[in-house]
Amino acid sequence: MDQAHTPVLLQEILFWLNPRPGGQYVDCTLGTGGIAQRVLETSAPTGWLLGIDRDPQAVAFAKQRLSGFGERVQCVCGNFCDLKAILHSAGVERVDGIVFDLGVSSMQLADPARGFSFLHDGPLDMRMDPTTMSVTAADLVNTLPQRELARLIGTYGEERYASRIARAIVRARTLSPFRTTAQLVSAIVQAVPSSYRHGRRHCATRTFQALRIAVNHELEILEGALRDAVSLLKAGGRICVLSFHSLEDRIVKRTFAALSKETPRQLTLLTKKPWTPSLAEQQANPRSRSAKLRVGERIASDEQGVQVVGS
Repeated sequence: MDQAHTPVLLQEILFWLNPRPGGQYVDCTLGTGGIAQRVLETSAPTGWLLGIDRDPQAVAFAKQRLSGFGERVQCVCGNFCDLKAILHSAGVERVDGIVFDLGVSSMQLADPARGFSFLHDGPLDMRMDPTTMSVTAADLVNTLPQRELARLIGTYGEERYASRIARAIVRARTLSPFRTTAQLVSAIVQAVPSSYRHGRRHCATRTFQALRIAVNHELEILEGALRDAVSLLKAGGRICVLSFHSLEDRIVKRTFAALSKETPRQLTLLTKKPWTPSLAEQQANPRSRSAKLRVGERIASDEQGVQVVGS
């Protein structure tokens, strides 16, 4: 497993979350535990953290990494859409801060057996939790009608050549079903124009993103999870959400805006515009280029006015 995964905008997340001794925090996307470790260090000696991840391999890795914090940390294999139930099971009603890092971890991308990366040949899987999920990316590309496949790639991947790629996939699968990531990359490469194949971004990026989102129902569960998270914050507690593509960020922006205006109002917007990585961070960690961080603070229902802080 990759131990070198670097959390994006880590210092900015810590700035807004403001971990302190005695505080209680939730990392809804635990991954390899990079953010959780810094929250626990910053909130020493009495801060507590619950880490949740749907990937059993990530949870196992994080448990070992964070074992030195003892009873101050609890790592759970689960889906953040079940946040209320998981927190209740931990015996906690309200917390001081919640973090969502919606990106795919370097550990997942680096393991060919997981099928997330177009750079490594492996089974066309993409399931975050293979133990509870049955439908793989291979199932989708081998069974969806061409029109539905084009819609999926166009909507979730925002891929301009979605129709051409879907047509190529359907044509190729009549000869042989898709089983590996290399097969899919080959079909995509043959479907798109030469100029697109040699662009700054790999021509398979958006299709792989779309399939991953569809396999794991990532967008379908996000708004509900964000609303649940805000409802579980103490007054003054903060929620930090790091997204990596426009579809996620739109949902975060829209949900935060609604929670800041609905009656009773629940959220103060602390970031008028999303915070983004510095040029130095982008150069040091290229996967950070598309990251956007939005932050809100839980308010009492009778408070009025919205304070915003620009980037």
